[in-house]
Amino acid sequence: MSNIDFILEEKAADIGNFLVGRLLPFRQKRSIGPFVFIDHMGPVCLSEYQNLDVAPHPHIGLSTLTYLFEGAIMHRDSMGNEIEIQPGAVNWMTAGKGVAHSERTPEYLRTSDKCLHGLQIWVALPKEIEFMEPEFFHIDASAIPVWDDQGVSYKLIAGEAFGKKSKVPVYSPLYMIEISTTKNVTLDIGPELFGESGLYILDGEIENSGNVYGPKQILITKDARLCSFSMRANTTVYIFGGEPFAEERFIFWNFVATDKQIIANARDRWRDHQFPKVINDDGYVPLPESKLK
Repeated sequence: MSNIDFILEEKAADIGNFLVGRLLPFRQKRSIGPFVFIDHMGPVCLSEYQNLDVAPHPHIGLSTLTYLFEGAIMHRDSMGNEIEIQPGAVNWMTAGKGVAHSERTPEYLRTSDKCLHGLQIWVALPKEIEFMEPEFFHIDASAIPVWDDQGVSYKLIAGEAFGKKSKVPVYSPLYMIEISTTKNVTLDIGPELFGESGLYILDGEIENSGNVYGPKQILITKDARLCSFSMRANTTVYIFGGEPFAEERFIFWNFVATDKQIIANARDRWRDHQFPKVINDDGYVPLPESKLK
């Protein structure tokens, strides 16, 4: 019997400059382990007059993980960090009680053709540290654990799995793993996983219980310990998940919290310009008037 609980299709979401594929949240599934939000950016190619310009905006109660397949993004935040993220590296920013940041095309690319492709991820913080001081870490691609096993390539982007540990300083038990292969293989990785687990197909196809799934689909397992599937040649998937939290998480715009009042307070702070300012970026994204989820 299939171990798949949900089969979800990537859905379009507008982030201002272009559409992205929203993987989480969905009505049927608000989170997978501590993962509460995943966007698939691109692939999109921009001309010499088009650029990514996500102006300063706030976060609370979460860590953001930015991971690129192609292109470059300049990250600036209210802690004073200013760093360009390149493919294979990880930007890990923990908002805690409140942080602001911007994401833009680097200056040297702003007047030339460029492409952008990657993942933007939010990981909720445990309740006991959701008011922690903001932190930022940049982990170079060369520092991410990578290994091969019987023709299959693995990359542990964050967390712990397969007896390995990423240098990304996560705050709860989780994992985010890239798996790719150039040949047909069957994998049984359930014993390496725990908690809730999701599988996103970036390229190629996988087969499970006689059913074939392709790009832009996300499969959510009933039990991560029973995660087994076949990958067809030239397929890349991302496995992410971990231990879910006991408390519900509420989301409004860029805010995540265990209590709606915490979000209401953050909403007022941003509207009243009480968040710390992003260094070297004077932009501002106004508070939307959407409903709390």
